[in-house]
Amino acid sequence: MVKTIIKGTGRYLPERVVTNDDLSQWMDTSDEWIRQRTGIEQRHWVPQNGGVGSSDLGLEASKIALKRAGWSPEDIELIIFATMSPDIYFPGSGCMLQHKLGLENTPALDIRQQCTGFIYGLTTADAFIRSGHANRILFVGAEVHSTALDISPRGRHISVIFGDGAGAVCLEGVETEEPVGVLAATLHAQGELANVLMMELPSHKISPFLSKEMMKEARHYPVMDGRLVFKTAVKRLPLVIKETLKKANLSLDDIDLFIPHQANLRINEAFAKALNVSPEKVFNNVQRYGNTTAASIPIALDEAIEMGRIKNGNTVAFLALGAGLTWGSVIYRFGEESFD
Repeated sequence: MVKTIIKGTGRYLPERVVTNDDLSQWMDTSDEWIRQRTGIEQRHWVPQNGGVGSSDLGLEASKIALKRAGWSPEDIELIIFATMSPDIYFPGSGCMLQHKLGLENTPALDIRQQCTGFIYGLTTADAFIRSGHANRILFVGAEVHSTALDISPRGRHISVIFGDGAGAVCLEGVETEEPVGVLAATLHAQGELANVLMMELPSHKISPFLSKEMMKEARHYPVMDGRLVFKTAVKRLPLVIKETLKKANLSLDDIDLFIPHQANLRINEAFAKALNVSPEKVFNNVQRYGNTTAASIPIALDEAIEMGRIKNGNTVAFLALGAGLTWGSVIYRFGEESFD
């Protein structure tokens, strides 16, 4: 049976580090206020003068993942690029990354599942591999949020949360009867709650799709009902993990490490408490990177492997909830193929 195996991972963060104290110079906030509500201490942002897009960050993370997988760019049969902050309005950043990797005809699929980008992307890659449509897939989650944030007192509830960065994962189909790779996945969406976390403009539903008046109203910046998102995440994430465990015929005790989306440390702590999971079994790095949306889980995965938190035979649960609203989880077991 063909199983979807992680062959290599990589991450890339811009050099510019923005601390909570830095933000307090631009808006009415403080280190204590941000830490208390989110657990975030700092985040990485692209250079202030711009010129760096999501595909640029994704390229650097991809180079690392490819090297660890022992692949050349020519080995890639499909690129799946997850981002909510593409280099330009269109075309998608996946094609831009393809060109930067020196490829000519390799297909590229862009997905916009925001914080659940890795969950949807990994599930999609698994379907491609199991169906035989592609055997070596490069998944990239990359975001440049900093250039589109409202750095003023008006935007402090959202702007303090987000960071820039990229994570990449090389996925390969391997013939094996061992219970390894992607064991089970669950995806959900509830469009009824689309407006609780969104960026309205530019919009083709409105004519003109962007104007000076609209910008004065700050409708081109992201908005969020933080309390509702928090409440929904704490409710949905434990349920979706249980649903996926049932599919995999596993229990909570079988999970060696939980890697949740890194949106808010308080959400991750509440999730662990709701399931009575030891905090030591939940990987968190939101403190250092902030919310990097589609990049957050692959960045955390790469860091967890590097830190020795994941070893051969470990079973890991990935989970996320984000704009859409969308949420889901994937249960994955590492085999020796991932540690060649």
